[in-house]
Amino acid sequence: MPLRRSRGLTQIALGTLALMFFCQPGLAGDVGSAIEEALLQPAKASPTRPNVVLILADDLGFSDLAPYGGEINTPTLSALAAAGVSFSNYHTAASCAPSRAMLLTGVDSHRAGVPNIPEMIPPDQRQQAHYQGVLGRNVVTIASLLQDSGYHTYMAGKWHLGMTPDLLPYSRGFERTVSMADSGADNWEQKPYLPIYEKANWFADGQAFSLPENFYSSRFLIDKTIEFIDSNADDEQPFFAYVPFQAVHMPVQAPQEFIDRYMGVYDQGWEVLRHERHERAKDLGVIPAESTMVTMSTTEDWDELSQAEKRYQAKRMAVYAAMVEAMDHHLGRLVKHLKANGQYDNTVFIFTSDNGSEASGSVDPDNAATRFVLARQGYTNEYDTLGLKGSFNSLPPSFSSASVSPLAFYKFYSGEGGMRVPLIVAGAGIDQKPGFSKAFAYVTDIAPTVLELTGTALPGSRYGGRLVEPMIGRTLLPLLRGDVGRVHADHEAIGYELAGNAALFQGDYKIVINRGPLGDNQWHLFNIVTDPGETQDLAGKMPTRFQHMLSLYQSYVKDNGVLPVSSNYNDRRQVAINGLQDRFGRQILLALLSLVVLLPFLIVYRLRYRR
Repeated sequence: MPLRRSRGLTQIALGTLALMFFCQPGLAGDVGSAIEEALLQPAKASPTRPNVVLILADDLGFSDLAPYGGEINTPTLSALAAAGVSFSNYHTAASCAPSRAMLLTGVDSHRAGVPNIPEMIPPDQRQQAHYQGVLGRNVVTIASLLQDSGYHTYMAGKWHLGMTPDLLPYSRGFERTVSMADSGADNWEQKPYLPIYEKANWFADGQAFSLPENFYSSRFLIDKTIEFIDSNADDEQPFFAYVPFQAVHMPVQAPQEFIDRYMGVYDQGWEVLRHERHERAKDLGVIPAESTMVTMSTTEDWDELSQAEKRYQAKRMAVYAAMVEAMDHHLGRLVKHLKANGQYDNTVFIFTSDNGSEASGSVDPDNAATRFVLARQGYTNEYDTLGLKGSFNSLPPSFSSASVSPLAFYKFYSGEGGMRVPLIVAGAGIDQKPGFSKAFAYVTDIAPTVLELTGTALPGSRYGGRLVEPMIGRTLLPLLRGDVGRVHADHEAIGYELAGNAALFQGDYKIVINRGPLGDNQWHLFNIVTDPGETQDLAGKMPTRFQHMLSLYQSYVKDNGVLPVSSNYNDRRQVAINGLQDRFGRQILLALLSLVVLLPFLIVYRLRYRR
């Protein structure tokens, strides 16, 4: 494989000095060639350095997993949770691409060039260099740093950080890749899930890629991960494997054998499910026993549905649960494989989700508009085939509220339901007694944690000849080893913003603002340790803290170049507009130009006709 980029400033400097010394008259030739060959090889790593498997679910709700109070069968993740540390106060961005940028770089999403998914960025913001929605060249990924330090680096799954050759994961530190570049895609075949995409854009090692005939996303991604790991099994280098699943992003799809296990499980509806999960989460110690929760305004009355409607809605959730279990099942195949080849005991597993559950499913999937749009994409949503190949399924807001129980709001919003997700860390070097950590943690903490686990240095101010942003996260290793109770000091402020929905965390407290249609566009203050459901606004009771945190948020806005959104901004409408422009821009422009040219003739014709 040709050398695709520098392997770090230190290696370049040492190599240059060596060549200057040896490549004198009479010493060139074999010696110089040997040095050049050595420079092209990655540094040999100690076999005691752990492998790292970073697993990212897509749109998984806070209480979906069994260890967090869910009823879904997740034996693989339950076993990892039982052997490691689970976090009950871990937060990420409320949308996929910003989360992924921060996860892989340890840098705030605005500084990393991904303040929002590109499909939702309005034209006025797109004029700014850091509002492109793709991973900037001013950040370095942990994959690049690990590759430089002697790790094999693999990725199989959703990327969504850019699809031009220089932005694909193959150019951002990953040695072997198979990646889906869009916000989502079908799980059974290579086709787009939304009309904003002309095709489902898959790439392998930087080249366009066609999926196999027997494709199912979770199975395929684990197959490729195992293939990548086995391709270098004979050398002494450890590996970093990044596995960002498509589960459970829409379209929510799963094999029939998994769907069958959940038929009848959700017949009591979303309100019962939300309350049952709340109680189990309290019993497991995930949340305080005295914590309460709100009822989201988008939650319908289950009892007012007809029997046919209840039957259909229950199956929507059954397919969702099946997709979660299928993901866990295939992850279990990877764990079993690592145990069989002797690599399991030297592997660290990190599992989390990119954001909370998505509430994008139509409340009435039987209406003509929904069926028309689905048909245009080659989908149906018939009850009998729901979740199977050719079907389109997604969660309605009512079941999404149950998915994030006992939290409020969902994906895209800054409420806890959009930002608080599971985080499980287990494996080599994790010495703390298994259980839940209630310490606050943030998505930018993952990158420095991986680097410290692997003995890899943080990046300097320059990388590959360019200036790069410093990591702002804190390593979680002291927590994972039981040395400290928290890694973020009480006075430390962590800001966040996504399309006008915003938050700032400080100690046990959070200020938050959510825009419409669900939010009231007002700032609120919550103690998210004692009140994770965000039920008691403390702004009036703690005005000094409230005002101080508001001022800290304004500093965050200034320091990170956060741009305002217009009062009439609508994320779904912007997706449609951007999608039309990106896919049909030339056709639309030609149509408008044709109209401009023909309009005078049409006016003259109408005037003559009226005479």
